[in-house]
Amino acid sequence: MNAGFARLRGGLSYQGMSLGLMALVASAALVLANDLTRERIAEAEARDLQAMLAQVLPAGFADNDLLADTSRVGTEGGGRLVYRARRSGQVIGAVFQSSARGYAADITVLVGVDAGGTLLGVRVVKHVETPGLGDKIEVGKSKWILGFDGKSLGTLSVAQWAVKKDGGVFDQFAGATITPRAVVKAVRSGLEFFAAHRDEILAGANAQ
Repeated sequence: MNAGFARLRGGLSYQGMSLGLMALVASAALVLANDLTRERIAEAEARDLQAMLAQVLPAGFADNDLLADTSRVGTEGGGRLVYRARRSGQVIGAVFQSSARGYAADITVLVGVDAGGTLLGVRVVKHVETPGLGDKIEVGKSKWILGFDGKSLGTLSVAQWAVKKDGGVFDQFAGATITPRAVVKAVRSGLEFFAAHRDEILAGANAQ
């Protein structure tokens, strides 16, 4: 009986060691897979961001790597991350995000401006507006967002920075006025941010 018990105990010990080894191998595999996946995700996100930055700046506008030329500007909410556009080392424009409350949640736009504060391009990067109505703010759904190109705080009065229903110059969408109204507000807020920090942005040194 003692011999049988010893064999049973030895078998249980072996099984326990086997299970422990298998768990260790599985954990190591998961860690390795997570590291590889995280790296691929980071690379994909960088490519997507690079493509988005290119959409709000004219082709050939800058000769630097915007992803490597950034800094936090301002103090509210930890400041905004600004991507500086340079040509021959001189800052000639900037790209940054701006947000405003839409119908369902905040709408975030990416704003590109030249050194004088004129809009070079605007793209929506985040929203959860109603499909078929509010999603017309996406450049793939309509050309509405292109209406900001070339405008600035100097070309439009405060009152004109609004949808036509509110006395402004921007079209609204049938059944979804809140959405374009929020985008207009976000863009104007972005221009005001640039105007307030223009000297700091244009004089900024590279920040990795």
